[in-house]
Amino acid sequence: MSDHTSEPENNDNAGVKIPPPLCFLFFLVVGILVSSDWIDGTLGPLSRLVIGGIPACIGLFFIISEAKSHKKSGSNVEPWKPTTTIIDTGLYAYSRNPIYVGMTITYVSISFAAFSLGALLLLPFCLLIIHYFVIAKEEAYLEDKFGDEYLSYKSRVRRWF
Repeated sequence: MSDHTSEPENNDNAGVKIPPPLCFLFFLVVGILVSSDWIDGTLGPLSRLVIGGIPACIGLFFIISEAKSHKKSGSNVEPWKPTTTIIDTGLYAYSRNPIYVGMTITYVSISFAAFSLGALLLLPFCLLIIHYFVIAKEEAYLEDKFGDEYLSYKSRVRRWF
C-alpha cells in the first residue's frame, strides 16, 4: 500500500511555469515605464502609431490564428498543459514557435509606437527567459513524448523563421 495520500501529479506537460504572454507583457510594461512618450500621456505622432500598429496587428494575427490551430487540432496552446499532437500546418510549417514570433513582433511594434528604447533594450532579456525557461522545456518535452515524429518536424522547420 502506498504512503502517498495526495493525488498523483500529471507529468504530461512541458513543466513551463512562466506564462509566455505575461513574460512579454512584463518586460514591455517595464520598458515603457522606463522610457516612453506614453508616460507623459502623449501618444506621439500618428505616423508612428500607424507604423507600429500595422505590424502589431500582424503579430496578433499570428498569435490568434495559431492558437485557433491548437484548438482545432484538439491540443492545448498553454505550455503547462499536455500537447496531444504535433501541428505542422499553417504557420507551424514555417516556424516551430509562430506564437512566440507573433508575440515578439507585437512587442517590437508596440515599443516602436510608444517610442520606448527601454522596452527595446529589455527584449533580449525577455527572449532569453522565453528560450531557456519555455522553449527549451517545450522542446525537451515534445522530443520525449513524440520521439522521431517531433525530431523529424524539428529537422524540417526552423525555430523562428
